[in-house]
Amino acid sequence: MKVLYFARFRQLIGRGADDVTPPPEVRTVGELLAFLISTDNGCAAAFTDEKIIRPAVDHSHVKMDHSIVGAREVAFFPPVTGG
Repeated sequence: MKVLYFARFRQLIGRGADDVTPPPEVRTVGELLAFLISTDNGCAAAFTDEKIIRPAVDHSHVKMDHSIVGAREVAFFPPVTGG
């Protein structure tokens, strides 16, 4: 699956995307995030506070317990502010 990183996360990780094949036991966005943190130093540095991460699966914003089974794309956004 394609994993996309946006804004601050992209800057901290040093790239905008990865092609990832998580192990079969990784079935939710939260589990994917934990997998990325455990296997990549850039992700560990970027994703220090899960409360500010806004995930999306196949272009729909979701919660951390959302399934990634069969997903083609998972994206991680920081909080959005405006003025």
